[in-house]
Amino acid sequence: MAKFIYQMIVTGTQIVGRAFARALKQEMQASQQAAQRRATSAGANQESATQDLRHGISLEEATRILNIEKQLNKEEIESKYNHLFEVNDRSKGGSFYLQSKVVRAKERIDQELQLMGEKQNKRNEQSNSSVR
Repeated sequence: MAKFIYQMIVTGTQIVGRAFARALKQEMQASQQAAQRRATSAGANQESATQDLRHGISLEEATRILNIEKQLNKEEIESKYNHLFEVNDRSKGGSFYLQSKVVRAKERIDQELQLMGEKQNKRNEQSNSSVR
């Protein structure tokens, strides 16, 4: 009798474990596909789409989290980030999850600003070389 119960427990555990692993794998695939669809449907350029996939957050979502306009102003970004980071500090009763989202949003926006700067530098170099 004990052997039968033991076999039922082991078999049940194996079934649940396989189902959980399959569900986790499907969720990861669905998440990656959604990020790819979001990046392509938004008409984003290739670098921005790559950053969306790498950071797991789109530029649009990042701007909504920090409550900033599409026009990226470094001073406004920094002040909103500092305010939201402080408000969500765990030692002050805030949420670590929300604080993490704020940090990820700022990282994503900083990355976009860097990409924009690199593009501007390339344009300047091209215009300078065509003037000569």
